[in-house]
Amino acid sequence: MAEEFYRIKRLPPYVFAEVNRLKAEARTAGVDIIDFGMGNPDMDTPSHIVEKLVETVRKPRTHRYSASKGIPGLRRAQVGYYERRFGVKLNEETEVIATLGSKEGLANLAMAITAPGDVMLVPNPSYPIHPYGFMIAGGTLRHIQTLYNGSFDPEEYMRSLERAVVHSVPKPTAIVVSFPSNPTAQLCDLDFYRELVAFAKKHHIWLLSDLAYAEMYYDGNPPPSLLQVDGAKEISVEFTSLSKTFSMPGWRMGFAVGNERLIGALARIKSYLDYGAFTPIQVAAASALNGPTDCIEEIRQTYKSRRDVLIEAMSRAGWDIPAPPATMFAWAPVPERFHNLGSMGFSKILLKEAGVAVAPGIGFGEYGEGYVRIGLVENEQRIRQAARGVKKVLDNADAILSAFDPEEGL
Repeated sequence: MAEEFYRIKRLPPYVFAEVNRLKAEARTAGVDIIDFGMGNPDMDTPSHIVEKLVETVRKPRTHRYSASKGIPGLRRAQVGYYERRFGVKLNEETEVIATLGSKEGLANLAMAITAPGDVMLVPNPSYPIHPYGFMIAGGTLRHIQTLYNGSFDPEEYMRSLERAVVHSVPKPTAIVVSFPSNPTAQLCDLDFYRELVAFAKKHHIWLLSDLAYAEMYYDGNPPPSLLQVDGAKEISVEFTSLSKTFSMPGWRMGFAVGNERLIGALARIKSYLDYGAFTPIQVAAASALNGPTDCIEEIRQTYKSRRDVLIEAMSRAGWDIPAPPATMFAWAPVPERFHNLGSMGFSKILLKEAGVAVAPGIGFGEYGEGYVRIGLVENEQRIRQAARGVKKVLDNADAILSAFDPEEGL
């Protein structure tokens, strides 16, 4: 009875737990922490979406069990969004399912399609659910490096995929891709997706695309959908989310769209596990997708302004951070003076000496080492305040390093 449960044993230690523990200790001690560590949007959900929720929740009939695959009006709204945004036509009955955020959708699809020992090709560095959803489901992971000298190199990525397929037994079942990328904020283009679809078809491998940051772009370059590629629906499913687009993270509303066999498998799994999101949330989500888009632009511009302030303020502090072209994150190299400590050690120093919390890159996979992820979830004044703290750390690096004990708390 003392032995750890099988699926829990398969999971590695949670890298962020140590930083979270130190944040909690600091706050208990009354320290003001500027928290860039979690991608938790801080802006209000647009008022017309909230009002639709309030209006709907007052109707007692909406308090019953909902539809696991999503109410028809919500699925139609997602069909409309994909046609307007990407020029992709979807069948609302067979190619669309509502999920409790993109994370739940991907995790449950992993449960639906993964047999013990199946090989899954996952990005590294990566948002944790991309690999660990399949690990929990019993799959075997093969990590594909997505960052080369600080940026995404499509040719090198495809070479890595080719090697992985040649040297994997059994043959890989699925490839997970995510652009714009969390944590690295890297983008790809349709030419890359065309090559990827051709590769997957050649090797009879499913493609799973996480497009949670479809609307979080800053340089006039809207990210494409994998499903824009001719024939992609034959082998692909794509996940999207309203969390960032409409600042609705706690509402837990997302979608999976694409290949009807994969959508059917996810629908069947979910029919056993949940009754779908609360109906008023689904009605409000449909209102978001069908409603005005100025709120999307306003949210986007807020993040862009924060990004610009972060890059400029940290540069003046002595920390050069590449400007992310998309997402709500900056992927920042650990300053050279602190490089030997690794991302975890540097994160601890920032927390202790500057009251600034970031996410250590090692938490996103081995190829994330040497970087930290900074969430654009604090206002501009707080970002400038954080930069002043970072400047003190960099200006006093020698003294701080000589006194630093990586095992010590705050």
